[in-house]
Amino acid sequence: MAIPAANPRAQYAAHRAEIDAAISGVLDAGRYILGEETRAFEREFAGYVGVDHGIGVGSGTEALHLALKACGVAAGDEVITVSHTAVATVSAIELSGATPVLIDIDPETYTLDPHRLESAITPRSKAVIPVHLYGAAADLDPILTIARRHNLKVIEDCAQAHGAMYRRKRVGARGDIAAFSFYHTKNLGAIGDGGFVATNDAALAERARLLREYGWAERYVSAISGWNSRLDELQAAVLRVKLRHLDADNARRRSLAAIYDEMLPVAIQKPIVPAGCEHAYHLYVIRHPHRDQLAAYLRDKNIGTGIHYPVPIHLQPAYRGRLGDVGSLPETERAAREVLSLPMYPELNEDQVRQVAEAIRSFSM
Repeated sequence: MAIPAANPRAQYAAHRAEIDAAISGVLDAGRYILGEETRAFEREFAGYVGVDHGIGVGSGTEALHLALKACGVAAGDEVITVSHTAVATVSAIELSGATPVLIDIDPETYTLDPHRLESAITPRSKAVIPVHLYGAAADLDPILTIARRHNLKVIEDCAQAHGAMYRRKRVGARGDIAAFSFYHTKNLGAIGDGGFVATNDAALAERARLLREYGWAERYVSAISGWNSRLDELQAAVLRVKLRHLDADNARRRSLAAIYDEMLPVAIQKPIVPAGCEHAYHLYVIRHPHRDQLAAYLRDKNIGTGIHYPVPIHLQPAYRGRLGDVGSLPETERAAREVLSLPMYPELNEDQVRQVAEAIRSFSM
């Protein structure tokens, strides 16, 4: 595509000298797992999020899995979340042994609708996972209020929201514990994969730290049953470089989003930014009733797009009919038919964004 939907190679090129030097430093040091680069990144990213503790792990899915297990979620429990999300959210719940209970989304922000939460709570409910989707913060205050009333843990899924703000705090700092992904297309992306658990709770942090490496409190001695999910030194070194540029890159995303906002037709539903929030624009997502035809039209003009996500989890073959009581999710299903992700990454230039917007303006259906 002349204008791809995502371009992680461009981010590497933008910071090539720093990244290459960081990688060389790791190779020369000879410590490739849980060394000083990982410890330094854990301190730096925890400080960036605004929490006391950070644990680097192997992926965003594993970060959610570890967070759930650290919170004591197990077989027989229920975890409430949304169906309009990456399958990793539900996959992590099932890895913990719990049953996912899926509720509908707010049609403007695409995040968990707090008005639907309380009615989904049962005696088996153990936690709720609000997903900060596309770079937008879920409405945390009412979610936290309801969760506290029912003694539920709040596990923030921040996989798409590095640097997003909710009421003067970065996402990941409000719930009991949070999970981040460093998949290579994310606002803060590794050259490979990685994840992160963030929390202000020292006990949860210690349990997550034990779980990520066989439950070892001392080497080869398992204090609890755990497994292997470690962020390696190469990825940590790369992430330390990229973290230094994250705020500038997010500001660049917001400036590109402003061009889309200005140029796209009024009839197009554009991203909503609630008062007191700051969008990180991991994705710039619009809605169109003829989404598939618009995507094909843009593809013919060498403009890439994405669909996040085309099939709600409760309707996917692997999950249909075997989740908790899903009920009716009309907003989720309508969004899945209409959402379209436009090109969005810091290395896009303004003329390319205008070209995309002009192509959408010329589309008629």
